[in-house]
Amino acid sequence: MQASTFFAKTALACALSTAAIASWAQSSVMDLKQVYQAALEQDANIRASRATADSGRERLPQARAGLLPQVSASAGRNNNDLNSTAPNILGNPVTTNDKYFSDNRTLQLRQPLVNMQRWLQFQQAKSIVEEAEANLDRDLQNLVVRVAGAYFETLMADEQLDLVLAQIKTYTALVDAAQKGLAAGSGTRTDVDDAKARLDMAIAQELEARQNQDLTRRQLQLLVNQPVNQIAKLNVAALKLSAPEPANLDEWTRKAEEASPEIKAMQARLDAARREVSKAQAGHLPTLDAVAQWSNSGSENITRVNSRYENKTIGLQLNIPIYSGGYVNSTIRQAVAEQTRAEETLEALRRDLGVRVHKEYRGVTEGILRVRALEQAARSADQMMKSTQMSLKAGSRTQLDVLNAQQQYTLALRDLAQARMVFLLSKVRLASLVGDDALTSVEQVNASLMAN
Repeated sequence: MQASTFFAKTALACALSTAAIASWAQSSVMDLKQVYQAALEQDANIRASRATADSGRERLPQARAGLLPQVSASAGRNNNDLNSTAPNILGNPVTTNDKYFSDNRTLQLRQPLVNMQRWLQFQQAKSIVEEAEANLDRDLQNLVVRVAGAYFETLMADEQLDLVLAQIKTYTALVDAAQKGLAAGSGTRTDVDDAKARLDMAIAQELEARQNQDLTRRQLQLLVNQPVNQIAKLNVAALKLSAPEPANLDEWTRKAEEASPEIKAMQARLDAARREVSKAQAGHLPTLDAVAQWSNSGSENITRVNSRYENKTIGLQLNIPIYSGGYVNSTIRQAVAEQTRAEETLEALRRDLGVRVHKEYRGVTEGILRVRALEQAARSADQMMKSTQMSLKAGSRTQLDVLNAQQQYTLALRDLAQARMVFLLSKVRLASLVGDDALTSVEQVNASLMAN
């Protein structure tokens, strides 16, 4: 990713977040897009990832500095107390004392002309920056998955609580009907006890559902760092059960290997490891610098106190490494081992990515079939419940049959709601694995939610 593209995306995300904050002030219901925009600004992991990327980008100007001129200046002033002992004309030692000030000023310019290690370090820094950018892109893609996962877990907890509350309402009515039937002589004590037992179980499930609702909502609030009172529910009429395009698993795997931020980050790390090998091998090569220096000093020579010197030099400095105790060869072997590790890690990542793409692709394609099958199952369970209730009135069914039909219908609705959310989450994960635009992926899923 180019730096300009990254900054453009960041500016767009900030603008969208500002607009989202204004919309939240008008509505207490947050949809998936609004949650994602808030998480872009508030999630601590993303903030840390941005700081890591900023740190990685500084490697390039640091490496470039090694190729540019180096200018240094120094100055000093000293108070000298000199005792000199020398024989006089008679041969006797005589000691004299001189107290004087000495000073020096130096200005040096050094320009590397031939330094293969620094040049390779500069090329390596480009790969390090590419890895930092890819890692940030990967974390942004992971944020979409984390936000969508937390959102749908919260939505599923709300759906589960609604179903339990509906069960409680139905069981309460059945307990009342069973008690009236027992009083009228048309029912049995077993019908009352059975309905009451199911009602008590539903009340216990309500407590569990409320705890799960509170936990999932807190996880969602952790991402956006603000209270989340209500989230937009799934709009079944707007849900499009569309298969992935293209409908070819190999194409999705190829796309993931080409565009996945994880692959890009690992490829950049491998490039940096290869540069490290070349840089280590360059430790055997000579370096050549152009050096220009000006110096001005006074009384620095004890044989000519109170004298002043001005020296100007310009020339070339050649350094030839001869022997360093085997250090260079050791760094080469180390760099080769690191390169091998990066190559194998990249290969392992490709294989693992292929498995994950296969899993999410199947999650979308088979999710469509599962949702449709459960929709039919829910319709059948609804019809069976109605038929059982009519049969109860006709005397051919018992209260227990009605309770079983009601429970089967509730389970079908729960499984259907869960299948729809798993389908949408699989779409988000698949788009993230192949490096699709995060905001576009969120907007596609957000279209399946009810408008605020």
